[in-house]
Amino acid sequence: MNQNWEDRVAAAWASFDAYPQERAHEFRAVIDALAAELPDDSALGPFERACAWDSTGHSDKAVPLYREALARGLDGYKGRRARIQLSSSLRNTGRAEEGVRLLTPELDGPSDELDDAVRACLALCLSSLGRDREGLSLVLGALAPHLPRYQRSMANYARALVEPES
Repeated sequence: MNQNWEDRVAAAWASFDAYPQERAHEFRAVIDALAAELPDDSALGPFERACAWDSTGHSDKAVPLYREALARGLDGYKGRRARIQLSSSLRNTGRAEEGVRLLTPELDGPSDELDDAVRACLALCLSSLGRDREGLSLVLGALAPHLPRYQRSMANYARALVEPES
């Protein structure tokens, strides 16, 4: 879409906190109206609508929309966001194993500013499956580079949580 549309979507999201839960439907209507401006086969429409449902506490309604956006070819940064958010919504709807399968390949994908979000969401999915050590390992591994000291120690501790003892 064009920059004007992207700017209006960004402005809508910037206003999100102005909509208390009892007015969440009004926020979704704003996003729906923006999505309606897109071509029928656009991947952005279902993505933005999924985000709106998800952000207003309806993971169940977001899941099929994220899937639709990805099936329509949403890729790049927004595609990665969709996979992270879909994984979270799957976990919220009792399908954490699907979330793990969806996000695990992202660990080996191109690195960007969403790397820590991938690890955090994957850690939550793993924890929901009773795989807390793996989840903690991911979180410590993501945190280690941000620490002012102890980066090497924390990275080693993260690996030790999941590597077999010798």
